[in-house]
Amino acid sequence: MSGEQADQPLGARPWKLRLLLLTALLTFGAWLGISFVPLPLGITEPPASGLEFLDRHGRTLRELRDGQEQFSRTAAEGEIPAVLMQATLAAEDQRFWSHSGVDWRATLRATWQLVRNGRIVSGGSSITQQLVKLAEPRPRTFRTKLVEAAQALRLEREWDKPRILAAYLNRLDYGNLRAGSDAAARHYFDKAPADLSAAEAAFLAGLPQAPSRLNPRARFAGAKRRQEWILGRMHALGWLTSEDFNRALTEPVQLAPPRREFAAPHFVDLLLEREAPDTSRPQRVTTTLDLELNRFVEQTLRSQLARLREQQVGNGAAVVLDNHTGAVLALVGSEDYFAPAAGQVNGAWAPRSAGSTLKPFTYALAFERGATPASIVADVPCEFPTATGVFAPVNYDRHCHGPVRHRLALANSLNIPAVRVLDELGGAAVLHERLRACGMTTLTQPAAHYGLGLTLGNAEVRLLELANAYACLARLGEWRPWRLLERADDCKSPTRVISREAAWLVADVLADNHARALAFGLETPLRFDFPVACKTGTSTDYRDNWAVGYTPEFTVAVWAGNFDGSPMRGVSGVTGAGPVLHTIFQNLRARFGTTWFEPPTGWVQREVHPLTGKLVTEDARRSLAKDFASVREWFPPNRLPPVSSAADFDASGRVLLPSEYRAWFQSGDNGFGDRVALATRPQFTSLRVLSPVPGTVFYLDPDLPDSARRIALHASGGRECRWESESLTLDRAAGLPQALLTEGRHRLTVHDLATGTRAETWVEVRKL
Repeated sequence: MSGEQADQPLGARPWKLRLLLLTALLTFGAWLGISFVPLPLGITEPPASGLEFLDRHGRTLRELRDGQEQFSRTAAEGEIPAVLMQATLAAEDQRFWSHSGVDWRATLRATWQLVRNGRIVSGGSSITQQLVKLAEPRPRTFRTKLVEAAQALRLEREWDKPRILAAYLNRLDYGNLRAGSDAAARHYFDKAPADLSAAEAAFLAGLPQAPSRLNPRARFAGAKRRQEWILGRMHALGWLTSEDFNRALTEPVQLAPPRREFAAPHFVDLLLEREAPDTSRPQRVTTTLDLELNRFVEQTLRSQLARLREQQVGNGAAVVLDNHTGAVLALVGSEDYFAPAAGQVNGAWAPRSAGSTLKPFTYALAFERGATPASIVADVPCEFPTATGVFAPVNYDRHCHGPVRHRLALANSLNIPAVRVLDELGGAAVLHERLRACGMTTLTQPAAHYGLGLTLGNAEVRLLELANAYACLARLGEWRPWRLLERADDCKSPTRVISREAAWLVADVLADNHARALAFGLETPLRFDFPVACKTGTSTDYRDNWAVGYTPEFTVAVWAGNFDGSPMRGVSGVTGAGPVLHTIFQNLRARFGTTWFEPPTGWVQREVHPLTGKLVTEDARRSLAKDFASVREWFPPNRLPPVSSAADFDASGRVLLPSEYRAWFQSGDNGFGDRVALATRPQFTSLRVLSPVPGTVFYLDPDLPDSARRIALHASGGRECRWESESLTLDRAAGLPQALLTEGRHRLTVHDLATGTRAETWVEVRKL
């Protein structure tokens, strides 16, 4: 019997050993098998994150929802404070640091409570398991629980604890369409997570348990009770001292008012349209905008438009550029983005008729070719043949001013001189090419489509592109693209498109308040107590008006008008957009300061005669004594103008003008009186028809009166001219020969009765 008793343990031992071995093998197999469990889909991808646009100083302009239709922000691991982590662990998984992905004690407790109560009393999922569920949502089944547990164990082998906790906090739903602790902290407390107090951290940590039921904006009391419970857990776990615990309990929770930023709407809309940022990736996009400046521009534009309402000015837009980088500092596209009548139209990007804003580029080309601000251009009536008829420019004031220096012609925005200068440069093609080089993308037609009228603004431009073209002048001829984003790779080397010297001369002219007094007067919004280069423009029938200005640091461009194209009532660029330009520059000067351009190295100022542009001599001073004052202009030392000579004046000291001034000299526009005279030298013996030029085609509008069917006849080189035509009626008005146009082809002949010479021209007249 004793032998049998001795044999029994020996017989049982192999069975127990086999059971122990099997258990060990199963355990090892399970442990090994975890390594082959795939990680949840998307766990390695950053969490879905919305798009947040910031101004250059980090202030929010607008947030866009993520793919889950939530406003979310992803925080880096080091940006999440310890107090928020501790509060979250106290609420969700206090043994997080000790378990390996599954909290078996919590799981058994939750299972027992479910069996005993027939319902879920407490959750047993660890934070790692919850992260798996957030990364790859599945139907809630028992099998899903097993898969999530296995994936949690696998994840703990791949990632360290801080990474898991940070990923979890970035995916949590905190209610009110806020996902991630960063977005929640900013929404509920208007703070970055790092600035949260213990009370605020505990308050946030309680919300993900039931974001709707604990919504603090609707059920604050419930959210507060949850916070107090979490603070108690933190104290019990030793994560809060008694002093900190009591302070947190008594600290009032002040929710920030619900707010959805929607600043600089036209700027952000343009950014979304032009840059097309990837909204599927987490992004905080830092833009070039200065929000404080943009709000000032908005208010300034709104105030001016309110003053112009009776003049039928319905809207406006404004742009401010940083000339050094091309950064758009401010962009306002309309008076009110939310106005039902075209408020969302972006006036800074909508093409509009350019008015006189393109003239500086014509003169820049002339300065490149050797002209100077002292060069004389004839502001007298003239006509230019085109494919559709004759182009006869007129000045804004309907008067001609005789011999004018380029400085006065540009500063006073005279139309006839601008067209003459462009014609002498070779026509529209050269200006068209240069404007395109300056970034004007709206000039899509060939140069011939615009003709010489291009310098007068018969093309459409965008305010932002116009501002950037002027910024090219401010950079003394260097062009760089405008930009909306702060990116290091955007500051590429600029491209030179205008010579440095020509751009400097344009700036010097446009900043000359005395030079523009002829057309605008001295006291206008374009007058500053510091130098600003300014140009205005007004399109046909007052449909658009513009004001553009620049210093070395900034370019400001303003447009006023109506988006439906209806005309304003007598509002020009000076009175409409000008005051906005002035106020913005005053603000820029106060905030940032301004400087001015230094003259080109070696350039000199010399005294010139205002009507000849030549250097003043003693002979010239006799003319200057007749109520004239000499003027000083800048010149390169190797390109000084000719010296005045006796041949420039008659015996009385009057300035002698060539024959092309004859019609003007005899008209009421001649305001110089006995200070000028027509030359009577041999040069007048060569008779030439000035207008109409041969082959000119006129189109008659049957609705216009007979007075609109008359054309002036001009010739040069004759002493006593008489016009004849076999098919047209000729007469004289205000001392000038004229022809009354009728349909058909007509020949005109001018005779110089003093010399017996003659010259001919022909025209064709058609009906519209």
